[in-house]
Amino acid sequence: MADNKISKLVMIASSTGGPKALQSVVPFISKNLPAPVVIVQHMPKGFTTTLAGRLNEMSEIEVSEVVDGQYLENGHVYLAAGGKHLEIIQDRRGYFQFKENMSDPIGGLRPCANVTLKSLVSASLDYILCVVLTGMGADGYLGINELRGNHNIFTIAQNKETCVVYGMPRAIVEHGIADEVLPLEGIGKEINKKMGVH
Repeated sequence: MADNKISKLVMIASSTGGPKALQSVVPFISKNLPAPVVIVQHMPKGFTTTLAGRLNEMSEIEVSEVVDGQYLENGHVYLAAGGKHLEIIQDRRGYFQFKENMSDPIGGLRPCANVTLKSLVSASLDYILCVVLTGMGADGYLGINELRGNHNIFTIAQNKETCVVYGMPRAIVEHGIADEVLPLEGIGKEINKKMGVH
């Protein structure tokens, strides 16, 4: 485990059309990002391993599938494993660690982004950047809305024109909690900018 304390976090939620969309976002994220990036992509078990490998090949920042119990490090992208819910917990020393569980799917989803987002409600983070990409339904909305109550967060929604399915981003936009709406190709660079990497 690296001894770097984490004060900022990037959370990305995506579903239908997400694997392709992520290939237009993750390769543009700087390897010097002073935060970890956690992606919850709706996928069954097995498929996320392949996707993580593909994204890692395409990107300068390291990308890997989440391993239960591992600690988060800055400058690393973690893809939630398909078929499991993912929580992020903080240990007594203040370090952040992944905790997977096999509780029931929520609205047919496991992993569900709301589960991961809600696990951060009591986390001591200075800044959370939430990104909602293409996908059916409204996963991500409830978790982001809950985080807004007690965290300094900024939310980016993918615009309608570049979505395969404009469901998840629309839920964020229509409920008035999207701070910025961007085309897919601008999101990776905006993540760097918001995290202070130019």
